[in-house]
Amino acid sequence: QVQLVESGGGLVQPGGSLRLSCVASGSIGELYAMGWYRQAPGKQRELVATISSTGNTNYADSVKGRFTISWDNAKTPMNLQMNSLKPDDTAVYYCNGKSLTRNDYWGQGTQVTVSS
Repeated sequence: QVQLVESGGGLVQPGGSLRLSCVASGSIGELYAMGWYRQAPGKQRELVATISSTGNTNYADSVKGRFTISWDNAKTPMNLQMNSLKPDDTAVYYCNGKSLTRNDYWGQGTQVTVSS
């Protein structure tokens, strides 16, 4: 089992920045990829960005050029640097971990609100 804990959410003005972090504990050696997803009120959860243990990244078109995902290894936090934030980025952001045993792990979520 893997436990994921997010931090770093909050309230920020449009154009501002936030950095989200996700710390994994438990059987972290089984993780081969991690990522961030978000869910806005009344909408489905959507992919924001993913990163593999080899460093391959993938971003949603809506965040390309503004968000940067980083992750060195299972013993270090996975981070999401979010710049030039827009009101449409407002959502609960969830950390996700994928394991070699085909399990999908989720954190509890952290709220990001972009508003003036």
